[in-house]
Amino acid sequence: MSTAANRTAGPDHLWTVDEHLEDILATVRPLEPIELQLLDAQGCVLVEDITVPVSLPPFDNSSMDGYAVRVTDVAGASEEFPAVLTVIGDVAAGRAEPLHVGPGETARIMTGAPLPPGAEAVVPVEWTDGGLGGGPVTGMRARSQAPEGAGGHVHVYRSAQARAHVRAKGSDVKAGDRALDAGTVLGPPQIALLAAIGRGTVRVRPRPRVVVMSTGSELVQPDEQLADGQIYDSNSFALTAAARDAGAIAYRVGAVADDAETLRDTIEDQLVRADLLVTTGGVSVGAYDVVKEALSSVGDEDEEGAGIDFRKLAMQPGKPQGFGSIGPDHIPLLALPGNPVSSYVSFELFVRPAIRALMGLDDVHRPTTRATLTTDKALTSPKGRRQFLRGTYADGEVTPVGGAGSHLIAALALADALIVVPEDVESVEPGTEVQVVLLG
Repeated sequence: MSTAANRTAGPDHLWTVDEHLEDILATVRPLEPIELQLLDAQGCVLVEDITVPVSLPPFDNSSMDGYAVRVTDVAGASEEFPAVLTVIGDVAAGRAEPLHVGPGETARIMTGAPLPPGAEAVVPVEWTDGGLGGGPVTGMRARSQAPEGAGGHVHVYRSAQARAHVRAKGSDVKAGDRALDAGTVLGPPQIALLAAIGRGTVRVRPRPRVVVMSTGSELVQPDEQLADGQIYDSNSFALTAAARDAGAIAYRVGAVADDAETLRDTIEDQLVRADLLVTTGGVSVGAYDVVKEALSSVGDEDEEGAGIDFRKLAMQPGKPQGFGSIGPDHIPLLALPGNPVSSYVSFELFVRPAIRALMGLDDVHRPTTRATLTTDKALTSPKGRRQFLRGTYADGEVTPVGGAGSHLIAALALADALIVVPEDVESVEPGTEVQVVLLG
């Protein structure tokens, strides 16, 4: 189970935020690497350095639609005294026609097409008459409509220096270069690079599968009718979205009623598709705190080493927390409190780092910064607790939104930062520099 089993912490021990997170990260291990097709690897972390097998581009090619020329043949060309060249054919992208540009000759060339032997530069079609004899043109006529354009003569109205409008072989990356480092998260640009160098599959750590479930008989799904004493289940939606934002493949389970046996059965059913389980609600000291009831003795029936430890943390919001592993494969489980703000703050502090650790990332934390507190009055904080207040951050300043209540979902929706008040601070005056966790 978690390293909590090795600690001499009694049930009344007040854990620090850092101790709890350290316990989680010491237990969660990166997922085993697998080979995936490129699109399936999106969002995954590379476990190998990628070396370029072929240069990009693999040959000298044109960056313009125009004419491949010899520099001496267009030297001094102008609209008054154009260079007149014989067109010997077309060079199109993807077609390797055996053309050789000799003295006084040129070939029509399309963007991306290889520079033919003998040619030293490309003049854009806009610098020519396009072979029509009527002055500068704005583009080429389609070959299917005017095949005669690949022959005859063309007037060139401007000179060109050597290598003008030519993309050199290897100007992007050269064979043998390092394309991507192990530890890189694969987004669209990285996948494009892998495809461009001919990699159809890549070895990565898969995105973690995270199962999220809320508990509480009072919870009703959105779009259903509320009865007296009921509320809509927002936590499972918030945490599933947050897990996806962290890089996981997340599954939301409908709210589970306050019945320990039902909860245990539901968790057991979900183990087959989970690399991490997250519950919300039912971890405090009430008579209906079903998660604590259902999982406190789970290690008695599971394989040796499994079990969930419920603990109190010196933080606000989010004092009650649970962590451990469950099932024969020892799937990590984090049990979060049920109040919406407590649940979300706990996710950011503990679950998100666990997801990033499963992905194999070195940096698992949200970025932090220092900011000046802008508020009308001093912020108060309970002694001995690390408080996390919602705030909005901009231009080096942070402003609190909402109060300290752990039920204020509307204020949470406005926040893009958490204001951190240390355990030994009971009051923070306006203008004080504070630590800020950036959520955006």
